[in-house]
Amino acid sequence: MTDALWILLLALLVAAALAVVRRRLPVLFWWLVGYPAVTLRVLATYRATMDACGLTVPASAMRRATARMVGRQAGPVPPRRSLPLPTGSGLVMRLRMAAGQAPEDFNASVDRLRHAWGAHAVHVRPTKPGRLELRLVGWDVLADVRPPHRRLRTEPLTLPLALREDGHWHVRDFRTVPHELILGATQSGKSVYLRNLLCGLARQPVALVGIDCKWGVELAPFAPRLSALADTPDRANDVLDVLVDEMEARFRLIGMRGGTGPDAVLTSDVWGLPEKARPVPVVVVVDEVAELFLAASKDDEKRRDAMVTKLIRLAQLGRAAGIYLEVCGQRFGAELGKGATMLRAQLTGRVCHRVNDETSANMALGDIAPEAALAATRIPAERPGVAVVGDSSGGWSRVRSPHLTLEDAAAVCRDTSGLIPELPRLEAFRPVVAQPSAVPAAQPSARPVTG
Repeated sequence: MTDALWILLLALLVAAALAVVRRRLPVLFWWLVGYPAVTLRVLATYRATMDACGLTVPASAMRRATARMVGRQAGPVPPRRSLPLPTGSGLVMRLRMAAGQAPEDFNASVDRLRHAWGAHAVHVRPTKPGRLELRLVGWDVLADVRPPHRRLRTEPLTLPLALREDGHWHVRDFRTVPHELILGATQSGKSVYLRNLLCGLARQPVALVGIDCKWGVELAPFAPRLSALADTPDRANDVLDVLVDEMEARFRLIGMRGGTGPDAVLTSDVWGLPEKARPVPVVVVVDEVAELFLAASKDDEKRRDAMVTKLIRLAQLGRAAGIYLEVCGQRFGAELGKGATMLRAQLTGRVCHRVNDETSANMALGDIAPEAALAATRIPAERPGVAVVGDSSGGWSRVRSPHLTLEDAAAVCRDTSGLIPELPRLEAFRPVVAQPSAVPAAQPSARPVTG
């Protein structure tokens, strides 16, 4: 009886320890318990599950003839698979589809596969003709997102900003997707995504230009690292003029380098120039674009139309000149004025957090994939930071940014203030940063000795 009691107590302690590990260290729990259990389930039920999901094909004539020779009946044939290999958040199998199958057949069955194998999610990704990758996610990886422990990319202007629901990191690559639109309501996590973006860029030799017409309250904490900051519509208009001039000067530089001569370089953008002659990249962050386009009079409307035109020019031609746009706001619609839809078409990267209306989700993702816009409207309010990321290729995914406080982000910008590049055209718009004054310690006052 005593031995049985000790065994029961030990089992309870192990169960409690596993429960704590599952909650605090889900990766460790997956390696210890989740991966072996799911792998055994997949291997034991693979053929039956594929048959139940309609992902099998009839046996070939040779297989049927062989089965008749041994007195058996040839059953349906599932796709050939590799061994389930573990990943940091689940497992992955590579499948070779049978004749007549398509990746869409597997996409239609991901929910049934998820329930059959007890996984949190199943994702399908074609790798080459006739082959695809079946990735099982063991738990909700978006429940607690932390910064990556190692650098995922070493190329310039590439930043891991958010964790995708399939366990991979969403990497913002400015050279591939030069311009981006970020939408999100108040307390949706849009500011946290922007902080991660600015902190990642602050550590690189990049010129950061901020346009924040709410008197700079959103971008002012990052002022030590900004090359320019516009906090009013008039000042924003002037900054856009300077950026257009900078873009034109860079195109003239590219044209001269591509001419005749011993140092001629045939290129159509700044990245083809020699490193010593290459201008520094410029990232323009437009926060709360609706405030930028507010118009209360005809003069305001003229200024708004002029700014939209300049932004469209930067979006259309800025990539080749090394000038990139990040446009943020709570909503983005045709009511912002003439040219807003044309500007949106140039912002090929899309990030949509929880929004207040379906129209904003459709403006962000409707032209990419209707199901992505529908997924953005279903983001719960109790999960700030969750967003839907899409691009012009039609692909989309749910992501979540690691939490970054405003104090930590501002500290990164202060520590990297020495990396501000020299751009003479933007010197007049450099924000004035107050230096902390050294307050001398209060000296104790002399008191008469009594007694």
